[in-house]
Amino acid sequence: GWKYAINTTIINFNNEKMQITWAARELFPSENVSFSYTFDEGKHKIWKPCPTYLLDQDYNSGCIFKTEGPTLAISIRNSNGSEELFSKRLKSDFYIKPNRPENVTFFWKEDTVTVSCNKPERAVKCLRLELQYKSKFDKDWQSRTSKCCSVGEQGFDPRKCYSFRVRLKRLVPYCNVVNYSSDWEAETFWMNGTLLDSCDDGIKSQSHTVIILSCLLAVLLMTLILLILLCKWQRLQKSVMPAIPDPKYIFADLFNDHNGNFQEWIDKTDHAVVQTNLEYEEPESIIEAESQQEDENSDKQGPREKIFTFSGAAENNDPKAAQIACLMPTSNTIASFAGFQILMNDDMYVML
Repeated sequence: GWKYAINTTIINFNNEKMQITWAARELFPSENVSFSYTFDEGKHKIWKPCPTYLLDQDYNSGCIFKTEGPTLAISIRNSNGSEELFSKRLKSDFYIKPNRPENVTFFWKEDTVTVSCNKPERAVKCLRLELQYKSKFDKDWQSRTSKCCSVGEQGFDPRKCYSFRVRLKRLVPYCNVVNYSSDWEAETFWMNGTLLDSCDDGIKSQSHTVIILSCLLAVLLMTLILLILLCKWQRLQKSVMPAIPDPKYIFADLFNDHNGNFQEWIDKTDHAVVQTNLEYEEPESIIEAESQQEDENSDKQGPREKIFTFSGAAENNDPKAAQIACLMPTSNTIASFAGFQILMNDDMYVML
């Protein structure tokens, strides 16, 4: 009765192909066995040799062949087939291992995730869709199983990145005698309804955002500091080194109207002075008398100085009179205007 005590592993891949394996080195250490099978029933069975053997150290340890019906009979014989070493009759439908779920989709609504896939062509009632997930803070997978082919779960944190994987399972014992499940579908990574390459990408993107914001804040802070230092430097520069006035702004008509031609500008200014003196004869006559007396005294004491008066200009605040007094080329000349006197030598102007 040892023929029926040999352990074999039987897998029916989605009812498309069969794989049967045995422990060749332990069960048959002295010879290389042969394998045959049939899906026929009754007395007239047609046994078929194994089309594809699985090897273990050059010994036949299994066979792969096409699934052709619900009832299967197998036989293991010695190398020349003269003696049967093991035989078994079984229902191939009770050993089905489903394929991976196809066209898996994820639907996010707030904190709820619904996962679905395409329905297989056969035995849908025997299948269950299993969803497993975990976040970066979970050590173990969380599992959720539902009828094929949709499963939902709620309570997901939109701030966390989750890993998801799904597979199909066969019901035991109603459909299978062995608890077979499909291989896991490729693992995917999601965060708040967004598909990522990995959960590390979410951490990297957050770290990159923090770095960029930090750099922007640092640049803004440095710009503010530079502006403050620049303002303080300008104030210090003005207090230590005051700005030198530009004569073109003081004598705007000299540069704008006469293009810097001093002689043309002074001639025009002399004409304006003469008209001013005519309008104010009485004050001028008094000052001229004083000037004549000063001229007599100056003849005795030293070189003669010329005095120009602009009393009328002083009253009217005529700027040209002031300009004539400042720029008169005659040496040793005294000009008075607006209550001030300007002593002009060859290379010096002194306001008194």
